[in-house]
Amino acid sequence: MRRFRHSILTENSSGIDISPLIDVVFLLLIFFIVTTVFVKETGVEVSKPRAASADELDRQAILIAVTDESRVWHGGREIGFDGVRAVVAALLEENPDSPVVIRADAAAPTESTVKVIDAAKLAGAEFVSLATER
Repeated sequence: MRRFRHSILTENSSGIDISPLIDVVFLLLIFFIVTTVFVKETGVEVSKPRAASADELDRQAILIAVTDESRVWHGGREIGFDGVRAVVAALLEENPDSPVVIRADAAAPTESTVKVIDAAKLAGAEFVSLATER
């Protein structure tokens, strides 16, 4: 008889229902994932030159890196000089007001940087600038 009474008490005992808490946590997770701004990097580390007139860029920009060996990178892959025009044109179709920021290494030849600027302008970029450090 005692065993029977114990099983009845455990069936009627109340517990904490955490399913609404889990729902709220998942909703918050979805909210933060959707509202997060993802910054696309060039995929290679360059040593940027210094400039006294450097300004912060407010908008989402198309980042292209030029290394000291004159290699051109975008989005973690090497695109070369020939790929700059195609990549910039494709990204400008998605967002025509995006500026193109060239992160040229301080030791990169000027000719390489000028080639990338020229290819970005030919692709239709209105705003092309060089990334520097203050």
